[in-house]
Amino acid sequence: MTRFDRNGLEMLSGAECLALLGSNDFGRIGLSINALPAILPVNYKVVDGVVVILSAGGAKLSAAANHSVVAFEIDKFSAVGEYGWSVLAIGVAFRVEDEPDLLAKLNGSMEVWIDASAATLIGIRPDIISGRKIEGPRHRVMFGAAAGTALATGLGR
Repeated sequence: MTRFDRNGLEMLSGAECLALLGSNDFGRIGLSINALPAILPVNYKVVDGVVVILSAGGAKLSAAANHSVVAFEIDKFSAVGEYGWSVLAIGVAFRVEDEPDLLAKLNGSMEVWIDASAATLIGIRPDIISGRKIEGPRHRVMFGAAAGTALATGLGR
């Protein structure tokens, strides 16, 4: 049964979200840096349902060392086909080297833009995962003088 959120977007199942996570290799990690929110681009791969990121020192590594709650997000949008999707995973960051069983399952390769020689593997085991699918034509909303009034666009009510 297809479910929709309060905005009419199709909600993806947990299995669909995990499949989409596994089908990509570039996303964003959301974390706190000096008590302020930050979103940073990362390369990743999924191993046994865990998002694995190769990171140099800094905020991501600090989040993993401190077992901080982080967010991880990927998405895709096609303006031509007017469709898209987004997946959000929230979980505790950790150093993969602290989990030998997970480290043993890591094989293959990962394409990265950082200097991997001094990098550390960070894992995020999603505790909360959600996703939305967007399809169909978008609606144009006018602002300012082009809109005439805010009421004409349905805004400001």
